[in-house]
Amino acid sequence: MFRLTLLLHAIASTVIMGVGIILALALGYVSARAIVIAILAGLVLGWPVARLIAKELYEE
Repeated sequence: MFRLTLLLHAIASTVIMGVGIILALALGYVSARAIVIAILAGLVLGWPVARLIAKELYEE
């Protein structure tokens, strides 16, 4: 299940990063700091999301 979680983390964190960057730019935060914060938030929030998805897929 750990390998599945790692694979899903790559996908989930990329999606969350993209949403965060688009949200930051749409709200007018065009600095590099805002984009880096969105990237870090995507990396951190991607792990629990990947764990939840992997758990659901593994149980079926």
